[in-house]
Amino acid sequence: MAAPAKPQSVTEYIDDAAPEARKRLREMRACLRKAAPGAEESLKWGVPAFSYERILFTYAAFKKHVSLFPTPAVLKVFAKELSGYKTSSSTVQFPLDKPLPVDLIHRIALLRVKECTENDAKWM
Repeated sequence: MAAPAKPQSVTEYIDDAAPEARKRLREMRACLRKAAPGAEESLKWGVPAFSYERILFTYAAFKKHVSLFPTPAVLKVFAKELSGYKTSSSTVQFPLDKPLPVDLIHRIALLRVKECTENDAKWM
């Protein structure tokens, strides 16, 4: 049996995600789009990404959560606010069974945009 075809667009990626994840992915996409107006949407490493001159952030669906991948420097700034979520140096996981903290995600995204546009901060 052949492997399923890889999505060719962000919309396809979201449509192919598990039903429980689709709503969260759409919320995440809208939030990130609002924080980075005019950013290019594409797939990087098979997951949705927003970019200006360089990658701003990526996000992805998993079995029990959606993840946001800004940069480690940005996540450090929000460490206290993210203490209730599973994090690593470069990602934060938002469980599918809880509301997405859209305001927090928006502020994280705005800082990453500022970091990139004002300081030419690299991706990872």
